[in-house]
Amino acid sequence: MMNLEELVSQYREPLENAPLDIAREWKKSHPESKWVGCYPVYTPVELIHAGGMIPVGVIGGGNRLEIAHADSRFQSFICSIVKSTLELGLTGLLDFLDGIVFHSICDPARNLGSVFKRNFPNLMVEYIHFPQNMTSPHTVNYLTAEYRRLKAVYEEVAGRAITDDDLHRSLQIYNEQRRLLRELYAIRAEKPQNVTAVESYIVTRLATLMPPEEYIGILKDALATVRRRDEKPKDRIKVVLEGSFCEQPPIELIDGLESAGCYLMEDDFLTGWRFFVEDIPVEGDPVYNLAEAYLRRSVYSGVKHDTRERKAKHLIDRVRETGSAAALILSAKFCEPALFDYALYRQALEKEGIPHLFLEFEEKMWIFDKARSEVETFVESMLFD
Repeated sequence: MMNLEELVSQYREPLENAPLDIAREWKKSHPESKWVGCYPVYTPVELIHAGGMIPVGVIGGGNRLEIAHADSRFQSFICSIVKSTLELGLTGLLDFLDGIVFHSICDPARNLGSVFKRNFPNLMVEYIHFPQNMTSPHTVNYLTAEYRRLKAVYEEVAGRAITDDDLHRSLQIYNEQRRLLRELYAIRAEKPQNVTAVESYIVTRLATLMPPEEYIGILKDALATVRRRDEKPKDRIKVVLEGSFCEQPPIELIDGLESAGCYLMEDDFLTGWRFFVEDIPVEGDPVYNLAEAYLRRSVYSGVKHDTRERKAKHLIDRVRETGSAAALILSAKFCEPALFDYALYRQALEKEGIPHLFLEFEEKMWIFDKARSEVETFVESMLFD
Protein backbone atom coordinates (compact mmCIF):
# COMPACT_ATOMS: atom_id res chain seq x y z
CA MET A 1 0.00 0.00 0.00
CA MET A 2 1.31 3.44 -0.98
CA ASN A 3 -0.22 6.63 0.38
CA LEU A 4 -0.75 9.68 -1.79
CA GLU A 5 2.31 11.57 -0.52
CA GLU A 6 4.58 8.62 -1.37
CA LEU A 7 2.92 8.25 -4.77
CA VAL A 8 3.50 11.89 -5.69
CA SER A 9 7.09 11.74 -4.42
CA GLN A 10 7.83 8.63 -6.49
CA TYR A 11 6.19 9.64 -9.78
CA ARG A 12 6.32 13.43 -10.09
CA GLU A 13 9.87 13.61 -11.42
CA PRO A 14 9.46 10.75 -13.95
CA LEU A 15 6.27 12.36 -15.23
CA GLU A 16 8.06 15.68 -15.67
CA ASN A 17 11.15 14.17 -17.32
CA ALA A 18 10.07 11.22 -19.47
CA PRO A 19 6.54 9.91 -18.76
CA LEU A 20 6.71 6.94 -21.13
CA ASP A 21 9.69 5.51 -19.21
CA ILE A 22 7.14 4.30 -16.64
CA ALA A 23 5.39 2.18 -19.28
CA ARG A 24 8.68 1.11 -20.87
CA GLU A 25 10.03 -0.18 -17.54
CA TRP A 26 6.84 -2.13 -16.93
CA LYS A 27 7.17 -3.81 -20.32
CA LYS A 28 10.78 -4.77 -19.59
CA SER A 29 9.56 -6.88 -16.70
CA HIS A 30 6.74 -8.31 -18.87
CA PRO A 31 8.42 -8.72 -22.28
CA GLU A 32 5.56 -10.82 -23.63
CA SER A 33 3.05 -7.97 -23.18
CA LYS A 34 1.88 -5.86 -26.12
CA TRP A 35 1.29 -2.13 -25.86
CA VAL A 36 -0.75 0.16 -28.11
CA GLY A 37 -0.17 3.92 -27.95
CA CYS A 38 -3.24 6.15 -27.64
CA TYR A 39 -2.89 9.73 -28.83
CA PRO A 40 -5.11 12.15 -26.89
CA VAL A 41 -7.97 13.01 -26.50
CA TYR A 42 -10.05 9.81 -26.45
CA THR A 43 -9.47 6.23 -27.56
CA PRO A 44 -11.83 3.29 -26.83
CA VAL A 45 -9.23 1.57 -24.65
CA GLU A 46 -11.50 -1.40 -23.93
CA LEU A 47 -11.02 -2.64 -27.50
CA ILE A 48 -7.25 -2.78 -26.91
CA HIS A 49 -7.40 -4.22 -23.41
CA ALA A 50 -9.86 -6.94 -24.42
CA GLY A 51 -7.21 -8.31 -26.79
CA GLY A 52 -4.82 -8.88 -23.86
CA MET A 53 -2.88 -5.72 -24.77
CA ILE A 54 -2.23 -2.59 -22.73
CA PRO A 55 -3.30 0.88 -23.90
CA VAL A 56 -0.74 3.57 -23.08
CA GLY A 57 -1.27 7.30 -23.36
CA VAL A 58 1.13 8.93 -25.82
CA ILE A 59 0.62 12.44 -24.48
CA GLY A 60 3.80 14.24 -25.41
CA GLY A 61 7.31 13.85 -24.11
CA GLY A 62 7.37 16.14 -21.09
CA ASN A 63 9.12 19.50 -20.94
CA ARG A 64 12.67 18.07 -20.93
CA LEU A 65 12.60 16.50 -24.42
CA GLU A 66 14.75 18.31 -27.01
CA ILE A 67 13.15 18.65 -30.44
CA ALA A 68 16.00 17.91 -32.85
CA HIS A 69 14.39 15.90 -35.69
CA ALA A 70 10.63 16.51 -35.80
CA ASP A 71 10.90 20.09 -37.08
CA SER A 72 11.96 18.74 -40.48
CA ARG A 73 8.58 16.95 -40.89
CA PHE A 74 6.21 19.69 -39.73
CA GLN A 75 5.69 23.41 -40.16
CA SER A 76 6.75 25.77 -37.36
CA PHE A 77 3.40 27.05 -36.18
CA ILE A 78 1.86 23.94 -34.64
CA CYS A 79 1.42 22.84 -31.04
CA SER A 80 4.25 21.26 -29.07
CA ILE A 81 2.64 17.85 -28.63
CA VAL A 82 2.63 17.04 -32.36
CA LYS A 83 6.37 17.71 -32.56
CA SER A 84 7.24 15.95 -29.31
CA THR A 85 5.25 12.84 -30.25
CA LEU A 86 7.07 12.58 -33.58
CA GLU A 87 10.39 13.28 -31.83
CA LEU A 88 9.70 10.36 -29.48
CA GLY A 89 9.23 8.13 -32.51
CA LEU A 90 12.24 9.37 -34.45
CA THR A 91 14.54 8.93 -31.44
CA GLY A 92 13.40 5.37 -30.72
CA LEU A 93 11.50 6.18 -27.55
CA LEU A 94 8.31 4.60 -28.91
CA ASP A 95 10.01 1.38 -30.00
CA PHE A 96 8.35 -0.55 -27.17
CA LEU A 97 4.94 0.02 -28.77
CA ASP A 98 3.29 -2.61 -30.97
CA GLY A 99 0.85 -0.09 -32.41
CA ILE A 100 -0.44 3.46 -32.13
CA VAL A 101 -3.81 5.04 -32.86
CA PHE A 102 -4.67 8.63 -33.78
CA HIS A 103 -7.98 10.43 -34.28
CA SER A 104 -9.54 13.67 -35.42
CA ILE A 105 -8.43 16.24 -32.86
CA CYS A 106 -7.26 18.81 -35.41
CA ASP A 107 -5.51 19.03 -38.78
CA PRO A 108 -1.95 18.55 -37.40
CA ALA A 109 -3.08 15.50 -35.39
CA ARG A 110 -4.78 14.09 -38.47
CA ASN A 111 -1.59 14.59 -40.48
CA LEU A 112 0.56 13.11 -37.71
CA GLY A 113 -1.05 9.73 -38.31
CA SER A 114 0.02 9.83 -41.96
CA VAL A 115 3.53 11.00 -41.04
CA PHE A 116 3.85 8.08 -38.61
CA LYS A 117 2.71 5.61 -41.24
CA ARG A 118 5.35 6.85 -43.67
CA ASN A 119 8.20 7.01 -41.15
CA PHE A 120 7.46 3.83 -39.17
CA PRO A 121 6.34 1.16 -41.66
CA ASN A 122 6.76 -1.67 -39.12
CA LEU A 123 4.44 -0.06 -36.56
CA MET A 124 0.70 -0.68 -36.70
CA VAL A 125 -0.67 2.85 -37.19
CA GLU A 126 -4.45 3.31 -37.13
CA TYR A 127 -6.84 6.22 -37.28
CA ILE A 128 -10.30 6.44 -35.72
CA HIS A 129 -12.85 8.39 -37.73
CA PHE A 130 -15.15 9.69 -35.01
CA PRO A 131 -18.58 10.97 -36.13
CA GLN A 132 -18.99 14.62 -37.01
CA ASN A 133 -22.80 14.58 -36.77
CA MET A 134 -23.98 13.59 -33.30
CA THR A 135 -27.67 14.17 -34.06
CA SER A 136 -28.12 11.73 -36.94
CA PRO A 137 -30.06 8.53 -36.09
CA HIS A 138 -27.41 6.61 -38.05
CA THR A 139 -24.45 7.87 -36.02
CA VAL A 140 -24.45 5.08 -33.43
CA ASN A 141 -24.45 2.42 -36.16
CA TYR A 142 -21.66 4.21 -38.00
CA LEU A 143 -19.49 4.40 -34.88
CA THR A 144 -20.24 0.76 -34.02
CA ALA A 145 -19.00 -0.23 -37.48
CA GLU A 146 -15.90 1.94 -37.04
CA TYR A 147 -15.15 0.29 -33.70
CA ARG A 148 -15.60 -3.16 -35.25
CA ARG A 149 -13.11 -2.24 -37.97
CA LEU A 150 -10.67 -1.14 -35.29
CA LYS A 151 -11.33 -4.32 -33.29
CA ALA A 152 -10.34 -6.43 -36.31
CA VAL A 153 -7.03 -4.53 -36.54
CA TYR A 154 -6.33 -5.12 -32.84
CA GLU A 155 -7.12 -8.82 -33.25
CA GLU A 156 -4.39 -8.97 -35.87
CA VAL A 157 -1.90 -7.27 -33.55
CA ALA A 158 -2.90 -9.44 -30.58
CA GLY A 159 -2.78 -12.62 -32.65
CA ARG A 160 -6.15 -13.79 -31.36
CA ALA A 161 -9.87 -13.11 -31.55
CA ILE A 162 -11.47 -10.59 -29.20
CA THR A 163 -14.72 -12.07 -27.89
CA ASP A 164 -17.73 -10.39 -26.34
CA ASP A 165 -16.75 -11.94 -23.01
CA ASP A 166 -13.31 -10.32 -23.31
CA LEU A 167 -14.96 -6.96 -23.96
CA HIS A 168 -17.42 -7.39 -21.08
CA ARG A 169 -14.50 -7.95 -18.68
CA SER A 170 -12.66 -4.90 -20.02
CA LEU A 171 -15.78 -2.75 -19.70
CA GLN A 172 -16.13 -3.79 -16.06
CA ILE A 173 -12.50 -2.98 -15.29
CA TYR A 174 -12.53 0.43 -16.96
CA ASN A 175 -15.93 1.24 -15.48
CA GLU A 176 -14.40 0.73 -12.04
CA GLN A 177 -11.34 2.82 -12.92
CA ARG A 178 -13.42 5.73 -14.21
CA ARG A 179 -15.80 5.47 -11.25
CA LEU A 180 -12.89 5.88 -8.84
CA LEU A 181 -11.51 8.82 -10.84
CA ARG A 182 -14.92 10.48 -10.72
CA GLU A 183 -14.86 10.06 -6.95
CA LEU A 184 -11.41 11.68 -6.77
CA TYR A 185 -12.66 14.68 -8.75
CA ALA A 186 -15.86 14.86 -6.69
CA ILE A 187 -13.81 15.09 -3.48
CA ARG A 188 -11.68 17.82 -5.03
CA ALA A 189 -14.77 19.78 -6.03
CA GLU A 190 -16.29 19.45 -2.55
CA LYS A 191 -13.15 19.95 -0.42
CA PRO A 192 -10.31 21.23 -2.64
CA GLN A 193 -8.09 21.80 0.40
CA ASN A 194 -7.86 18.01 0.86
CA VAL A 195 -6.38 17.17 -2.55
CA THR A 196 -4.39 19.47 -4.80
CA ALA A 197 -4.74 19.66 -8.56
CA VAL A 198 -1.14 18.46 -8.89
CA GLU A 199 -1.89 15.39 -6.78
CA SER A 200 -5.02 14.50 -8.72
CA TYR A 201 -3.20 15.13 -12.01
CA ILE A 202 -0.33 12.79 -11.11
CA VAL A 203 -2.76 10.11 -9.94
CA THR A 204 -4.83 10.43 -13.13
CA ARG A 205 -1.78 10.51 -15.44
CA LEU A 206 -0.61 7.16 -14.06
CA ALA A 207 -3.79 5.62 -15.50
CA THR A 208 -2.33 6.25 -18.96
CA LEU A 209 0.94 4.43 -18.27
CA MET A 210 0.16 1.05 -16.72
CA PRO A 211 -2.32 -1.83 -16.90
CA PRO A 212 -5.67 -0.92 -15.32
CA GLU A 213 -5.60 -3.98 -13.05
CA GLU A 214 -2.45 -2.64 -11.39
CA TYR A 215 -3.51 0.99 -11.50
CA ILE A 216 -6.86 0.48 -9.77
CA GLY A 217 -5.08 -0.70 -6.60
CA ILE A 218 -2.87 2.42 -6.66
CA LEU A 219 -5.93 4.63 -7.17
CA LYS A 220 -7.77 3.03 -4.25
CA ASP A 221 -4.77 3.66 -1.97
CA ALA A 222 -4.64 7.30 -3.09
CA LEU A 223 -8.36 7.74 -2.43
CA ALA A 224 -7.98 6.23 1.03
CA THR A 225 -5.40 8.93 1.82
CA VAL A 226 -7.65 11.71 0.50
CA ARG A 227 -10.66 10.49 2.49
CA ARG A 228 -8.64 10.65 5.73
CA ARG A 229 -7.50 14.23 5.23
CA ASP A 230 -9.15 17.15 6.98
CA GLU A 231 -7.16 20.22 5.93
CA LYS A 232 -8.06 23.82 6.73
CA PRO A 233 -9.19 25.83 3.67
CA LYS A 234 -6.81 28.52 2.41
CA ASP A 235 -7.68 32.02 1.25
CA ARG A 236 -7.97 31.18 -2.43
CA ILE A 237 -10.52 31.77 -5.16
CA LYS A 238 -12.32 28.83 -6.73
CA VAL A 239 -11.88 28.49 -10.49
CA VAL A 240 -12.77 26.05 -13.24
CA LEU A 241 -9.98 25.33 -15.73
CA GLU A 242 -10.71 24.70 -19.40
CA GLY A 243 -8.71 24.29 -22.62
CA SER A 244 -6.07 21.63 -21.86
CA PHE A 245 -7.89 18.65 -23.33
CA CYS A 246 -5.02 17.46 -25.55
CA GLU A 247 -1.54 18.82 -24.86
CA GLN A 248 -0.85 18.77 -21.12
CA PRO A 249 0.65 21.68 -19.19
CA PRO A 250 3.87 21.05 -17.24
CA ILE A 251 3.20 19.91 -13.68
CA GLU A 252 5.17 22.88 -12.38
CA LEU A 253 2.73 25.20 -14.16
CA ILE A 254 -0.27 23.50 -12.52
CA ASP A 255 1.50 23.83 -9.19
CA GLY A 256 2.10 27.52 -9.86
CA LEU A 257 -1.56 28.19 -10.65
CA GLU A 258 -2.57 26.85 -7.27
CA SER A 259 0.26 28.59 -5.41
CA ALA A 260 -0.80 31.87 -7.02
CA GLY A 261 -4.09 31.68 -5.12
CA CYS A 262 -6.46 29.31 -6.96
CA TYR A 263 -8.37 26.21 -6.06
CA LEU A 264 -8.85 24.33 -9.34
CA MET A 265 -12.29 22.89 -8.71
CA GLU A 266 -12.56 21.16 -12.08
CA ASP A 267 -10.36 20.78 -15.16
CA ASP A 268 -10.20 19.01 -18.50
CA PHE A 269 -6.76 17.43 -18.03
CA LEU A 270 -6.54 13.89 -19.48
CA THR A 271 -10.20 13.99 -20.48
CA GLY A 272 -10.04 10.81 -22.55
CA TRP A 273 -9.17 8.60 -19.57
CA ARG A 274 -12.23 9.74 -17.61
CA PHE A 275 -14.44 10.30 -20.63
CA PHE A 276 -17.78 8.97 -19.35
CA VAL A 277 -20.08 10.53 -16.79
CA GLU A 278 -21.53 7.14 -15.84
CA ASP A 279 -20.76 3.46 -16.26
CA ILE A 280 -21.04 1.89 -19.71
CA PRO A 281 -23.61 -0.95 -19.72
CA VAL A 282 -21.91 -4.34 -19.70
CA GLU A 283 -24.84 -6.50 -20.80
CA GLY A 284 -25.62 -6.78 -24.50
CA ASP A 285 -23.43 -5.93 -27.48
CA PRO A 286 -20.27 -4.40 -25.95
CA VAL A 287 -19.14 -2.68 -29.15
CA TYR A 288 -22.53 -1.04 -29.58
CA ASN A 289 -22.50 -0.05 -25.91
CA LEU A 290 -19.12 1.67 -26.37
CA ALA A 291 -20.40 3.57 -29.39
CA GLU A 292 -23.62 4.55 -27.62
CA ALA A 293 -21.63 5.76 -24.61
CA TYR A 294 -19.54 8.07 -26.80
CA LEU A 295 -22.74 9.69 -28.04
CA ARG A 296 -24.85 9.73 -24.88
CA ARG A 297 -22.65 9.35 -21.77
CA SER A 298 -19.44 11.25 -22.50
CA VAL A 299 -18.13 14.55 -21.19
CA TYR A 300 -17.87 17.64 -23.32
CA SER A 301 -14.72 17.96 -25.40
CA GLY A 302 -13.61 20.72 -27.74
CA VAL A 303 -12.84 18.07 -30.36
CA LYS A 304 -16.17 16.25 -30.14
CA HIS A 305 -18.46 17.96 -32.62
CA ASP A 306 -21.73 18.08 -30.71
CA THR A 307 -24.36 20.60 -31.72
CA ARG A 308 -26.97 19.35 -29.25
CA GLU A 309 -26.09 22.20 -26.87
CA ARG A 310 -24.20 25.45 -27.26
CA LYS A 311 -20.46 25.23 -26.85
CA ALA A 312 -20.10 27.24 -23.64
CA LYS A 313 -23.00 25.70 -21.71
CA HIS A 314 -20.89 23.00 -20.06
CA LEU A 315 -18.35 25.58 -18.85
CA ILE A 316 -20.99 27.88 -17.37
CA ASP A 317 -22.67 24.87 -15.72
CA ARG A 318 -19.39 23.70 -14.17
CA VAL A 319 -18.66 27.15 -12.78
CA ARG A 320 -22.13 27.29 -11.21
CA GLU A 321 -22.14 23.69 -9.93
CA THR A 322 -18.74 23.97 -8.23
CA GLY A 323 -19.45 27.39 -6.73
CA SER A 324 -16.48 28.82 -8.59
CA ALA A 325 -15.89 32.55 -8.81
CA ALA A 326 -14.09 32.52 -12.16
CA ALA A 327 -12.90 30.50 -15.13
CA LEU A 328 -9.29 29.96 -16.17
CA ILE A 329 -8.79 29.23 -19.87
CA LEU A 330 -5.44 27.45 -20.19
CA SER A 331 -4.80 26.76 -23.86
CA ALA A 332 -1.83 25.18 -25.62
CA LYS A 333 -0.02 27.58 -27.92
CA PHE A 334 -1.14 27.20 -31.57
CA CYS A 335 -4.06 24.93 -30.52
CA GLU A 336 -6.76 25.86 -33.02
CA PRO A 337 -9.68 23.95 -31.40
CA ALA A 338 -8.99 25.63 -28.04
CA LEU A 339 -8.63 29.08 -29.61
CA PHE A 340 -11.85 28.66 -31.60
CA ASP A 341 -13.62 27.62 -28.39
CA TYR A 342 -12.23 30.57 -26.46
CA ALA A 343 -14.00 33.07 -28.69
CA LEU A 344 -17.32 31.49 -27.68
CA TYR A 345 -16.32 31.01 -24.04
CA ARG A 346 -15.35 34.65 -23.69
CA GLN A 347 -18.64 35.84 -25.09
CA ALA A 348 -20.66 33.53 -22.81
CA LEU A 349 -18.62 34.27 -19.67
CA GLU A 350 -18.94 38.02 -20.18
CA LYS A 351 -22.69 37.67 -20.73
CA GLU A 352 -23.02 35.71 -17.46
CA GLY A 353 -20.80 38.13 -15.56
CA ILE A 354 -18.19 35.47 -14.77
CA PRO A 355 -14.60 36.78 -14.62
CA HIS A 356 -12.01 34.82 -16.57
CA LEU A 357 -8.32 34.77 -17.40
CA PHE A 358 -6.82 33.45 -20.64
CA LEU A 359 -3.33 31.91 -20.56
CA GLU A 360 -1.28 30.05 -23.17
CA PHE A 361 1.29 27.37 -22.45
CA GLU A 362 3.63 25.00 -24.26
CA GLU A 363 4.49 21.48 -23.25
CA LYS A 364 8.16 22.43 -23.35
CA MET A 365 7.92 25.68 -21.38
CA TRP A 366 10.23 25.89 -18.38
CA ILE A 367 9.82 29.49 -17.19
CA PHE A 368 6.60 30.01 -15.24
CA ASP A 369 7.05 33.40 -13.57
CA LYS A 370 4.99 35.32 -16.14
CA ALA A 371 2.00 32.95 -15.91
CA ARG A 372 2.14 32.94 -12.12
CA SER A 373 2.30 36.75 -11.98
CA GLU A 374 -0.74 37.03 -14.25
CA VAL A 375 -2.71 34.62 -12.06
CA GLU A 376 -1.65 36.42 -8.86
CA THR A 377 -2.80 39.74 -10.30
CA PHE A 378 -6.10 38.18 -11.39
CA VAL A 379 -6.66 36.61 -7.94
CA GLU A 380 -5.89 39.87 -6.16
CA SER A 381 -8.35 41.70 -8.38
CA MET A 382 -10.98 39.14 -7.36
CA LEU A 383 -10.19 39.14 -3.63
CA PHE A 384 -9.91 42.89 -3.17
CA ASP A 385 -12.39 44.20 -5.71
